[in-house]
Amino acid sequence: MSTALSKTASIGIIGAGTMGAGIVAVALRAGHAVYLHDTRQQALTQGAESVTASLDRWVKRGHLTARQRDECLARLTLAAELSELSACALVVEAIIENLEIKQQLFSALEAVVGEHTILASNTSSISITAIAATLQRPQRMVGMHFFNPATVLPLVEVVKGEATCATVVAQVSELATQWGKCPVECKSTPGFIVNRVARPFYAEALLGLEDQVAPAAVIDAALRDAGGFRMGPLELMDLIGHDTNFAVTRSIYDAFFQDPRYRPSLTQKALVDAGWLGRKTGRGFYRYDPGSTPDAITYEAACPQPKLVQQFGDFPGAQTVRHVAEEHGCHIERHNGDGYLMVDGVQLRPCLGLTALALATAQELDQVVLFDASTHLEAASLVVLSGADTCRRASLDSVVGFFQALGKQVVIIDDVAGMLVTRTLCMLANEAAQAVSQGIATAQAVDLAMLKGVNYPVGPLAWADAFGNHNVVTVLDNLARACPDGRYRANALLRRKALTNTPWNHAE
Repeated sequence: MSTALSKTASIGIIGAGTMGAGIVAVALRAGHAVYLHDTRQQALTQGAESVTASLDRWVKRGHLTARQRDECLARLTLAAELSELSACALVVEAIIENLEIKQQLFSALEAVVGEHTILASNTSSISITAIAATLQRPQRMVGMHFFNPATVLPLVEVVKGEATCATVVAQVSELATQWGKCPVECKSTPGFIVNRVARPFYAEALLGLEDQVAPAAVIDAALRDAGGFRMGPLELMDLIGHDTNFAVTRSIYDAFFQDPRYRPSLTQKALVDAGWLGRKTGRGFYRYDPGSTPDAITYEAACPQPKLVQQFGDFPGAQTVRHVAEEHGCHIERHNGDGYLMVDGVQLRPCLGLTALALATAQELDQVVLFDASTHLEAASLVVLSGADTCRRASLDSVVGFFQALGKQVVIIDDVAGMLVTRTLCMLANEAAQAVSQGIATAQAVDLAMLKGVNYPVGPLAWADAFGNHNVVTVLDNLARACPDGRYRANALLRRKALTNTPWNHAE
């Protein structure tokens, strides 16, 4: 039986900023009468202008007619007083991220709306349970977290507090679907799904920069052009703003009682302290002032194609490597072995968390090179390599020539455990597994949230299934030995998946 609110239901939005105005536009387009409240008259005026601009863009793109736009605007009421929201069936708050202020607002709101009105917060980081704690009817309080811009991004995290009624969650989820959004349900936890699971995307890049694994532009290229992400993590932090990103990281770190997995970066703190907040201030990891040029990436010069490439046993991505090689006319001989390639006598292995030097030393073999992971090697334009300290330059050139023959550009980074893409993807999978094991959300919900909320190229757990959960655990265990501070401890449920060879899409 349908539990959704009808199109005739009035919707209240509190907060006329960018997010609030975006939610208003979405609700108007879905056919609702909307009351936009803000205590500042200028903010209300600017919010209405922003709503109009969003509707105009939809008209320009053919999503609305001019008449439909005018009908939407006719259903919008600018409410200077909170009491004007008294008849709303749902009120969504989108104000400052401050628990005490939100609690005061919802207590005041509860006094003017009906007893069945659903109260929702667009908070991205504050506990829904804590917001609801001061309410007389906490069961009607729910998180309805849109992603910016709300008019574009499809994801809505529907967040259940400890007291939230299941019917309220179902109503909000169904309403979000009717609004053309993609709802995912989760329990209230620091960062909910997206802001929690995404922390390693930023953290591993910051660690790589601090450890001088590669320059910032190369780290971004590795995650973007080899890893398949739309933006590299450092350039994305510049876009978000380091004050915002650092504050979220600190909030989650403190909320998890200083768990080392979420430890903030001194490098990012230094940027915040310097006022180099990214694009909005003209400088972050990169410079954005007039006349500045993008940081150059040093790709490897053209090298000859190797004469002999042999595969010894299976390894993660082996089938894809062979397929791409065959498409480019590069034959790979197949033999039994423990999982590696030999390229003109140079051992080439996928990164599984050990350094190339550690593998070379263990085998008493000098010429060892590692290649980093990719979410989609066929489409990737870049391959990331690292070589053991004992590896000759000519040996590196043989491997460079192999990947260049496959149509890829190549960069070489320092030889560190986990390289760049591999450690990031494995940590994303581990954090996703932690959320599932704690009952925050299902595996499907976590993957969907990362796909729809932050445009990941693949869900972290779907990638873990493809890479092999046992390989993810191997990488994490090797990283944990290299950095034994608890940051890289593998989730217990992830270990069970690895031992039983059970995919995440059958987790529930």
